[in-house]
Amino acid sequence: MATQDKADASFAAGGSREAPCTPRRAGEMQKHPRFDAGGIDEHLDPEQSEHLAKMHARLRREISDAGGSIPFSRYMDLALHAPGLGYYRADWQTFGAGGDFITAPELTPLFARTLALQIEQALDAIKAFDVLEFGAGSGAMAAEIIASLASLRPDIPLRYRILEPSAALVRRQRKTIGDRIPQALDPDTKRRKRERSVEWIDRLPPPGFSGVIIANEVVDALPVERFEVRAEGILEHRVGFGQAGPIPIKAPAKAPLEDAVRGIEDELGSPFAPGYLSEIGPARNAWVASIARRIERGLLLMIDYGYPRHELYHPDRSEGTLRCHFRHRRHDDPFVLAGLQDISAHVDFSALAAASSMDIAGFTTQSDFLIACGLLDLIEDIPPGTAEFAGIAQDIKRIALPQGMGEAFKVMGLSRGSLPPLIGFSRRDHRPRLRLDHRSASGGGR
Repeated sequence: MATQDKADASFAAGGSREAPCTPRRAGEMQKHPRFDAGGIDEHLDPEQSEHLAKMHARLRREISDAGGSIPFSRYMDLALHAPGLGYYRADWQTFGAGGDFITAPELTPLFARTLALQIEQALDAIKAFDVLEFGAGSGAMAAEIIASLASLRPDIPLRYRILEPSAALVRRQRKTIGDRIPQALDPDTKRRKRERSVEWIDRLPPPGFSGVIIANEVVDALPVERFEVRAEGILEHRVGFGQAGPIPIKAPAKAPLEDAVRGIEDELGSPFAPGYLSEIGPARNAWVASIARRIERGLLLMIDYGYPRHELYHPDRSEGTLRCHFRHRRHDDPFVLAGLQDISAHVDFSALAAASSMDIAGFTTQSDFLIACGLLDLIEDIPPGTAEFAGIAQDIKRIALPQGMGEAFKVMGLSRGSLPPLIGFSRRDHRPRLRLDHRSASGGGR
């Protein structure tokens, strides 16, 4: 077992070892022989090969214009989000059994039904009817949340907005939601009182937003910088272009990155050892700060895999957390399939909380959050020993048990305005792990 895998195990970051459809970013590294041997492009279908060639041309042009290299964060942004070419902006099947990874809402509708209970409590407290979801994927979670809220609170005129830059995913989300709740897409719905409506937006709402914002597995795909510590100083990982495609390049870190790394060392109380490699996400901090500036009253719920800062940068986690997913196999080469594979890195929850300047309403594991919101209550009326019970019990294990997604994924709630203690954080309070106690007031169980 590699050092990284030992660190993941020691901090309960492992996940399901089910195959071939494993939960996203959870589980033991599954080696794909082509990642070891090279030449994976010859096993792509013609459409994928053409797409890869177009992405390479886009990268080659930008890298050349930049003088021979670009920051890793820029490469990651292009590989995932370049219009028409990035992994999340192209018309690929990227979710579920037919894609490259599977998320909790795709595994079971129980995830969204449970989350809806927390959303309903927050909306009731702030007397608002707006929900905004970032990056709704296939639309499965949105459809189930809307249906659940309709059952919980049929009296409220819910407005559900989805911020989605990908036209291909918008089409897919419309179909998923339309099949589940056709009336929510009726253009006259939003003009009728006490109805629920869904709309898509391509930019953040203006300041003054009141409601609940959801970001499920969003932050992990926002760009990061990669750094490496050497005896002679901090190195920045950049990206050049070689004969076969993008290649890694190392250069002395520029002042902003070096200062950020030294700041982490100061917080940790000791320097990184030579050879330490990891990631840092200034773009992620800017993202959450931008959202926070727009919230007048409400709750931002972020669900993702990651750690508080002192755990993320633990000495044993010396190879970073960058991971790629392709055809349900996890590997660590971000350059081999630009635009065709998912690239992600673990979230620094301490940094996000600090950057937001919002109250930390709660921080806990996905397992504790879902159970506190009543996950187990959803099977109370199902007779044990039946096929239905067995299927639902298996789904619960995958999203809530430590060896599934339950411990690897964390939930953090950031709030503005007066909120009662939130039910999702009532089972176990992990806010002290963030080491931001001076901002841990407002809400959450003890």
